[in-house]
Formats: sequence, structure tokens, C-alpha cells
Amino acid sequence: MKQNEETQPWAENEEAREAGEEMNSGNPVDAEHALPDAEKVEADPIVKLELELSEYKDKFLRLYSEFENYKKRVSRDRIDQIKFASIETYLTFLPVIDDFERAQKSLDEASDVDSVRQGIQLIYQKFKTLLESKGVKPMNCVGTEFDAELHDAISNVPAPKPELKGKIIDEIEKGYMLNDKVIRHAKVIVGN
Repeated sequence: MKQNEETQPWAENEEAREAGEEMNSGNPVDAEHALPDAEKVEADPIVKLELELSEYKDKFLRLYSEFENYKKRVSRDRIDQIKFASIETYLTFLPVIDDFERAQKSLDEASDVDSVRQGIQLIYQKFKTLLESKGVKPMNCVGTEFDAELHDAISNVPAPKPELKGKIIDEIEKGYMLNDKVIRHAKVIVGN
């Protein structure tokens, strides 16, 4: 009995080794890429270099595919950011639209013009406050020097006073700035 017990672990290892060899011999791809014996690698420097080359090729291909995936992911993220960057801004303006809709409904029923005027003035102030909270501010142009970077001259007219020569006399359309950057030039009339 002891003899059978002692030989049994050896028999199991032998069976496992044979099963592994059968798996390797049954798959021609694995046989080609099987690592050469350590003795061959040490004896032949070409085999050693080929082995290193195949390792470097594998690392390169993995890094290349990883980098390509990274570029695709960054590109998708950038497109999403551009698409949805202004959602917060639009959400802040929706209450103003709601106010305008309520004002339109009340116009049909209103008999008092002053209450309608006050309602529109409240909506205007609310909208202006929202714009200012987002960094949008109107330019004050009348009476200032003409600056081509800030203003678009619609026309030149004779200055009513000599001190208004080269200055803005009238503002046709307001200009706006977003955080000190011009987003719309003011359309103005300049005195000459």
C-alpha cells in the first residue's frame, strides 16, 4: 500500500506533463511561439535577439493600440464637452422664457397698460441680471473716443460741438463684452 501511495503523486505529475505536451503539440500556433530552451538562448545570440525583438514588438503593439484608444476617447470627450458646454447657461434663461409666456397670456386679459409695462420691465431686469451673472455686460459708448476694436462706425456726421470731434455721438446698437472680451461690437455714429 505504501508503495502505491508513494508512486501516485509522481504518476499524477507525469499525466499532467503529458496532457500539457498534448495541448502544445495540438496547437501549431503555440508551437511556433513557444519559448526556446534556455540552453539554445544562451548558446545562440541570434535566438536571444529574436526573442527580445518579439517582446519589444509585442510591447510596441500594445502601447500603440492603447494610445489609439486614448486618442479616440479624448476626441469623443471633447465633442461631448463642446456639445453640452452651454447647458447651464441655457437652463438659467428658461425662467425668463417662462416669464415671457406668462406675460403674453396676461396681455390678452390686461386692461391696464401700466401693469403690463411693469411686468415687461421686471422681465427685462431679470434677463439683464442673468446676463451680468454670466459675465455679459453692455458697453457704454456715447461720449467716448471711437475705438475700432470695440466699435463699428455706421456713419460719420458733423460734430454738434467741437469737443465731440472723433467721439461717439450716438449708439445704434449696443455692444456687449463677455469677461472683458468683445462678443458684439457696438454700432455707432462718430462725430467728425
